[in-house]
Formats: sequence, C-alpha cells, structure tokens
Amino acid sequence: MPLVMAAGSWLIAWHGSLQHEVMHGHPTRNRRINDAIGWAPLSLWLPYAIYKDSHLTHHRDEHLTDPIEDPESSYFTKAAWDRLGAFGRLLAAWNSTLLGRLAIGPAIMILNFLAQELRVVFEEGRERRRIWLSHSAGVAAVLAWVLLVCDMPLWLYVFGFIYGGAALTRLRSYAEHRYADNHEERTAIVENSRLLGLLFLHNNLHVLHHSRPGIPWYRIPAIYRQNRDALVALNGGLVYNSYLEIVRRFLLNPHDDPRHPRHR
Repeated sequence: MPLVMAAGSWLIAWHGSLQHEVMHGHPTRNRRINDAIGWAPLSLWLPYAIYKDSHLTHHRDEHLTDPIEDPESSYFTKAAWDRLGAFGRLLAAWNSTLLGRLAIGPAIMILNFLAQELRVVFEEGRERRRIWLSHSAGVAAVLAWVLLVCDMPLWLYVFGFIYGGAALTRLRSYAEHRYADNHEERTAIVENSRLLGLLFLHNNLHVLHHSRPGIPWYRIPAIYRQNRDALVALNGGLVYNSYLEIVRRFLLNPHDDPRHPRHR
C-alpha cells in the first residue's frame, strides 16, 4: 500500500508538471493538440482550462507575489489577513512552514479554489459553467477507470494519489517565489535536484523558466549551466543548493511573512 501511494503521488505530481509544460507550447506547435494532451483531469479538482488561464496570468512577472494581481501568490493583503481571524491566521502561519505546506497546504489550496470557483460560476455564467461541465465529464471518466477498471477504493485515490500529488507539487512551489522590491529577484533557483528535477520537468530552475518560458523542459538544464552566472545575478542570488536545504531551513520555520509587504 505505501508503494502504491508513493507511485500514485508521483504520477499526479508529474501529470501536473506535464500540464504546465503543454500550456507553454509543448510538445507540439499545435495549441489544440497540446491542450488535448493536458486536459485529462487526473487530479479531479482542477480544470485544465482554468489552470492554464491562471498560470499564464501568473507569468506577468512585474506582479509576481502580489496577492491581488498574481493568482498563484501565497501572500495576503491586510484586509484578507484581518478576515482570517485568530484560528485562520494560525493556519496561515503553519502553512508558511514547509511541514504545514505539505500537511495542510493541499487541503487549503483545493478548498479555497473550489470556494472561489463556486462564486465565479455564478458571476461569470455560461463560459465558466461550460468549462466545469466539460471537466465533470472528464472526472466521471477518470473515476470510472479508477473504481471500475482498477477496482481501487475511492479513499486511496483521493488521499494516496491526489492529496499526495498535491503535496509534492506544494514542495516544488513552496520556495519558488519570495517578495523583493525588484521583481526579477522574486524567483528562486533550486540546484542539485536530479530526481525531483525530473518530476518537476526542471521547473526547479525557476528563474530560467520565468525569463524564457518557451524553453522545453529537456533543454532547461543545459541552458541553465551555460547561463548560470547571469541568471544568479538576475535573481539577486536567490539560490538553494537542493530541496534538502529548503527542508533544513523551513521545515518548522516560515519561508516569509504571509502578509505581503505592500499590502499591510
């Protein structure tokens, strides 16, 4: 069972990396083919079309980490922080540590997303409902395969595959971005990560991805090695030796204050 859960978590996280790759124009030059490759909702909760739109908005680098402009920001505005209340702020503080991000981070991410989407569906109407109806058909197909063909318990797929995969994805994104006055210094580099680099399709070399998002995953390591000094200078030296360094530094310590410096 632990081996199945580990493999399932890896599969879901890798599929998320594949979706990220195709929305940036790979592996073909045909957008429709790429979108078809990334569409399958193995994670169940996240429609590919919404993920794509949100992620491409995230790539407006001048707004990186801004909780209003960047949909992937982990920071809070003052108003949002005040609305959390004491217990909510406690959860947010725990979620700022790596342990919290892995343990409760997936639940916070998924529940917040679904609550937000419930509001958007009513506000934006037909187009958003069309996305969710199409997504629901895909979810039904995935569940039919999991439950009927694979004869897998639903709880195992939800917790062993989806939640574990989301936790691995949260490991990747945990230290990717940190506020700095210069927006080019808000994106990190995690070196010496051969195994996790393959899982994340080398998105650990994140500053290169943000500066040249059209580079396919298999070319990123070589281009990074050729341009390392320039990239490290570009991001102000925000470099981690490996994910083990991130674990040592932030397992029980916050990566940053969750309140955004410009929105306190």
